[in-house]
Amino acid sequence: MRGKITADLLLVALIFFAVRGNIIFISDTYSSHNLALVLMLMITWFFSGRIMGLYQDFRIKPFSMEWISFLKTQIVFSLLVSFLLFFVLQNYPFSRTQLVTYFALLFVFIPIQKVLIRIVYKRIRKSEILTRKVLIVGAGDNGMDFYKQYVKDKNYGYELTGFVDDVSNPLLNGQYLGKTSEINRVLAKHELDDIVVAMPITDDNVLEHIISAGEQQGKLVRIIPDYQRFGARKLHIDRLGSLPIITLRSLPLDVIDNKMLKRIFDVIFSFLVTVFVLSWLFPIIAILIKLSSKGPVLFKQERWGLNNKSIICYKFRTMVNTSRDTDEKGRYQQARKDDPRITRVGAFLRKTNLDEIPQFINVLLGSMSVVGPRPHPVPLNIQSRDSVENYMMRHWVKPGITGWAQVNGYRGETRKPHLMEKRVEFDLWYIENWTFWLDLQIILQTLVNMVKGDEQAF
Repeated sequence: MRGKITADLLLVALIFFAVRGNIIFISDTYSSHNLALVLMLMITWFFSGRIMGLYQDFRIKPFSMEWISFLKTQIVFSLLVSFLLFFVLQNYPFSRTQLVTYFALLFVFIPIQKVLIRIVYKRIRKSEILTRKVLIVGAGDNGMDFYKQYVKDKNYGYELTGFVDDVSNPLLNGQYLGKTSEINRVLAKHELDDIVVAMPITDDNVLEHIISAGEQQGKLVRIIPDYQRFGARKLHIDRLGSLPIITLRSLPLDVIDNKMLKRIFDVIFSFLVTVFVLSWLFPIIAILIKLSSKGPVLFKQERWGLNNKSIICYKFRTMVNTSRDTDEKGRYQQARKDDPRITRVGAFLRKTNLDEIPQFINVLLGSMSVVGPRPHPVPLNIQSRDSVENYMMRHWVKPGITGWAQVNGYRGETRKPHLMEKRVEFDLWYIENWTFWLDLQIILQTLVNMVKGDEQAF
């Protein structure tokens, strides 16, 4: 991974110097201004690549997928660099012709470089000198997944010696070597370098026996933890000092540069909406609300945000001022179809999502994001946290004005339990699979829904 990033950044710099002039003989090429610009280009390329998934593991994926990620990276990089050069660094002597040439050379040489890296890595992995023979302990789902993804096609330099398992699997085609209790005999009889333990072991004595037998024979023992039973498909393993830490759910927004990118986008996007939309739309909607019913223009409600902390959420008021959030029995009343509490202007605002626009103020203040799980009123949170599995995990990220659940049809009333369960399911998928690209997709889908209308908006 680091090698691929380094190769890309070197190419980004070298092509720049090639476009600016003769790399060796023109001393001006290495002026402080040029070096500063190169640093800016390298940083911009790195962040563009991270956003577009260019630096994920492509070893078991076709080059076409890597090329698509590269193409998206090139587009984002070109837009950002063009903006910086023509609107921020206007006095820098870099002509449009040079810029187009620079982008064109990147478009040609970076894919070539990536193909060459793939060829070299593939030959290295298939070299008999570097190939490691592996014994897989466990022929269940984990063991077979490891074999198919990392051994079968030699993508990671492994060659299969065989399987050891307490239950014989007829699909192994003669590669079954014995039970875990026979590990010593298997090690003595077969040539191998690594042992990968990929079976659920409830008896520590069994695991200790496998590790002891392997290390006694000088074999490297690797263990695939069996945490899939907890519903986690994206384990993240790290170290905290000298201690290994296993995180059951991968959270992209725990990565500092992802978090910074999302916050920068939130501020810029919300500022533009505030200046170019709210500045003229707010007075119009305020007048309509005042003419339609008595009461304040804005409705302020306590909700839960990041890490369950209380926030004040702003909306345009859509109900009569005397409406109550709870019924006679103290139960929270969600807005429903043909709700008598909703005013005529309020119904229009809800149908078009315009009632949520003041929440861009929340975004600028830092309590919300443009995209994220929708924040729920406190009584609904309290009601749902004990009845809906994994409900509180929604608060691992900032709540949003719009979200993945909403654009997939799960918005509005959640009186039926399965509706809230599906909303939480979509929210957790978003949290675990966040990308900048996904945020843009959700914003676009939200705008489309605003135009065509949403049956669940009431």
